Amino acid sequence: MQRLIEGYRRFREETWPQQRARYEALAAAGQAPETLVIACSDSRVDPAVIFSAAPGELFVVRNVANLVPPYMPDAAFHGTSAALEFAVRVLQVKRVVVMGHAQCGGIRALLEGAPPEAKDFVAGWIQIAARARERVLRCDPAERQEECEREAIRLTLENLMTFPWVAQAVAEGRLTLHGMHFGVATGRLLQMDSSGGFVVV
Repeated sequence: MQRLIEGYRRFREETWPQQRARYEALAAAGQAPETLVIACSDSRVDPAVIFSAAPGELFVVRNVANLVPPYMPDAAFHGTSAALEFAVRVLQVKRVVVMGHAQCGGIRALLEGAPPEAKDFVAGWIQIAARARERVLRCDPAERQEECEREAIRLTLENLMTFPWVAQAVAEGRLTLHGMHFGVATGRLLQMDSSGGFVVV
């Protein structure tokens, strides 16, 4: 805990004076980010760091394996869907970026089974991407992890389009959807093109 407190103190002494006007403006006017990033909870993959984003620029949703479930408005708890709804319908973001990454533990659990300690919630959650797993089982085992990471991005983009207000915003040109994959060891960012392939940014 002390490390966090010391980090805050550095923020307060070094960053806050430089960013104070921005924070005060955000506090007065509210947030108006143009981009929603759906990223993995993995501690190595921070969208604000990767995109060099300032406070207020990104609306970020992070969960295991950067997944979005299909549209299912029921009485269950839907944290990711709620954040998506707020970003698209209330904040009216202009783009949604689904950012997967290399060595994703959630995708590994999808391919190999969740760890015994993660059966209560992780095992069920990653089944959102079961179709991605099925699509890559014929791949060379050495390539399966990365291929499944990319396939899960494609699947999440498909799931996004099951939300009627996402599909409508896309059809009207008010919203665009993008897939990206970050290499933890390389720092390389790939973007999905119109054919579903990934190219270096």
